[in-house]
Amino acid sequence: MLDYLIVGLGLAGTSLCEQLEKNNKTFKVISDASQTSSIVAGGLYNPVILKRFTMAWNAKEQLQKAIPFYTSIEKKLNIKLNYKLPVMRRFASVEEQNLWFEACDKPQLEDFLSPKLLSNSNTGIDAPLGYGEVLDTGRIDTALLIAAYKKYLLSMDVFLQETFDFDALQIESACISYKSIKAKRIVFAEGYGLKKNPFFEYLPMTSTKGEYLTIKAPELKETSAIKSSIFLIPWEKDYYRVGATYKWKDITNLPTEASKSELVEKLDKFLKCDYEIVDQVAGIRPTVTDRRPLVGRHPVNDNMFVLNGFGSRGVMIAPYASEQLVNLMERNEELHPEMDIERFTKKHFKS
Repeated sequence: MLDYLIVGLGLAGTSLCEQLEKNNKTFKVISDASQTSSIVAGGLYNPVILKRFTMAWNAKEQLQKAIPFYTSIEKKLNIKLNYKLPVMRRFASVEEQNLWFEACDKPQLEDFLSPKLLSNSNTGIDAPLGYGEVLDTGRIDTALLIAAYKKYLLSMDVFLQETFDFDALQIESACISYKSIKAKRIVFAEGYGLKKNPFFEYLPMTSTKGEYLTIKAPELKETSAIKSSIFLIPWEKDYYRVGATYKWKDITNLPTEASKSELVEKLDKFLKCDYEIVDQVAGIRPTVTDRRPLVGRHPVNDNMFVLNGFGSRGVMIAPYASEQLVNLMERNEELHPEMDIERFTKKHFKS
């Protein structure tokens, strides 16, 4: 009998596998790759919400977990995932500059916001009011991470490429059975696929579709991520990712002309050199009404758990949340209350 069966191999599933392996637990993973948000993500880790100059939820603690986590996977799989990348907030007004300097003085933010006003020297970008720099930022190559980790799991014969069949799941008091697999516990880490999960459909997950463009701009030569109304992220030589959009009604993984036009319009407001659009991708982010993850134990089935709802900050949240979940499952340690699904379970099952 296995210790765990995991459903899903995005950032949540991958980080959970890694935490279970560190705890010497056996597991298998089932995934059909239907959810693409982790793969197409920009992959930035940035502790600051740059629209409002506020700290992202629990960001400092998440960063302390995330960087060593990705470093350990790099060594383990002999791949490069973590690219240190400055993030520059382009100022659109003097008022924004003043708000930035006010934020720099706040105790939570002073370690992550530089108080120096940086001038723009790149003729390919229009930024007459300069930039503010966010510190301790970078980019994780999420597509490579998931592809390499899937290959690793296949080499150990613990990965099944298939769509999970809920009708084949049997729940017993001491274990679960799925086809020929028996495990002590099952964890659902299937991203937006959770909406079709009959055990957790009561959770208030919403969909936020995000689309990115990849552009080629040989004249640009920019080495920092630029945040204006959208992000411009250096990718590889002469290539950049541009995004992302936020759409709440479309729940397909198909790129749209409307989002392409929206991104081009916003990009053209500050990019002043020629570029060519070479790709467009889309994915559905699993987001939650209160902007906190969905982590915890099912209210009825004690051997069933969920790890989900990371929204647009999965790179930072995944290592932190997966460690918390493993500590709950293996050592009965309490979860951070703001991400524990008990906050919704109370209302749904005990009203």
